Amino acid sequence: MRKRYPKGSLPFFLVLLVVFAIASCKKDSKTVMPTTKTLPVVPPTATPTKIGLYEVDSSIYKLLYMNVSQIGNQTVNDALVFDTGSGGMVIDAEGIVPKSMITSTGFKFTGDSVVVNGITIMADTSTVTYGDDDSTITKAHGNLAYANVTLGDDNGNIVIKRLPFFLYYKGEDAKGNTLASHYFDVIGVDDEYDLTFANHVNLTSPLTFYDPGNGLTRGFKMAALGTSNFSLTGNYVPDVVTLGLTPADLSSSGFVMNQLYQYPGEGYPPIFPATFTYNNSNVSTQVLFDTGTEPYSYIEDPKAKVDIAQLPDNTKVSVSLRSGFAYQFTTTATENLTYIENPNTTGAQISILSLEFFLNNEYLLDYTDHKLGLKNN
Repeated sequence: MRKRYPKGSLPFFLVLLVVFAIASCKKDSKTVMPTTKTLPVVPPTATPTKIGLYEVDSSIYKLLYMNVSQIGNQTVNDALVFDTGSGGMVIDAEGIVPKSMITSTGFKFTGDSVVVNGITIMADTSTVTYGDDDSTITKAHGNLAYANVTLGDDNGNIVIKRLPFFLYYKGEDAKGNTLASHYFDVIGVDDEYDLTFANHVNLTSPLTFYDPGNGLTRGFKMAALGTSNFSLTGNYVPDVVTLGLTPADLSSSGFVMNQLYQYPGEGYPPIFPATFTYNNSNVSTQVLFDTGTEPYSYIEDPKAKVDIAQLPDNTKVSVSLRSGFAYQFTTTATENLTYIENPNTTGAQISILSLEFFLNNEYLLDYTDHKLGLKNN
C-alpha cells in the first residue's frame, strides 16, 4: 500500500526537490542540480505455501494428521492430530529426549532449563486438559519447551524457528490411569492459548509463528476434505492447507467472516453464539468447529430431559450464526452422528461440530485480524 501524507507534512526528500526547483528558476550564475534519492525496492507479493495432511479412517472414526519430522536436532516421524479445537503443539517426550530424563513425575534436570538434542526444556510445568464433558476429561503433564520444528515431511514441509511447545512426560484419563505414549500428540491450530507461562509465553498455534511473506496475511485456509481420500492406513493428501491469506481470500472468495474476541489469558477462542434447530427445538448455545472431535457432534441443550442421548437416524439439524453463516445436516446410522447433552448435568459447555463438517465445507483462520471464515462448498 502506498503511504498517504496529510497536508503540511511532505516527506523531507520531496521538500528538498521543491526547494531545488525554486532555486533553478532564479537568475543565478550557478546551476543547481537537484539530488536524486533512491526509492526503496518493494519485494514482490509472495505466493501462499501449501502443505498436505494425512487422512485416516479407522472404520469407526476419521482423523486428520500432520507429520512432524524434526524437533531441534532430533529426527522424528510423529503424526500429530491436526486440531482446529485447540491451540499449540503438544507432544510426548518419548523418542525426542533420552529415556533417562523421563519419569512419571517429571523430567530429571536441575536449574531453570536444560538443552538436549537442540531442544530447550524449561522448568515451567503445567497440565493441558482435553475432553467434551466430565466423563471424557483427559490430561497431559509436562513442561514448556523451545526448538526449531519441521512441520510436515518429505511430501512438503515448513520450518518454524524456536517454536514454543508443550513437551509432556505423562498422560492420564478421567480416572487417573496412565495412557499410552504419544496418546495426546496434537497440533492445535486455532487462535487461543491452551496454556500461558511466565514472561508472556503462550502455547498457541504453531502456524501463527510462520511468516507467509510479503503481501500475505498470517493465517491459513482448508479445502473441503471430501470422503474419497480417507483410508485405514492414512492417505497423504497434498495442498489441503494453504498458509498465507491473500486479499481475495479475506474479501471476495465467499467466506463468511466471524470476528473472534480476546478473553484474558485465553487468547482468541474460535467459539461463537449459534442457534441449533432439531426436532422442532431451538437451542441458543456456543459452537466450536473442531477437526479433533470425531465421530460425534454435540449439541448442548439445557432443556434436554436426559443427561445425554443420541439423535435418531434421519434427524434434520440446522445451525445458524449471527454472521449469517448457516449449515444443515441429517443424521444417519454411520454419518453425522450427534448427541444431545444437558450441560447442567454433564459439565459440558460448548456445542461441537465434528470433523464431519469439514468434509463438505471450507475453513479459514486469520491470525492477524483474528477472524474465522466459513464457506459452504
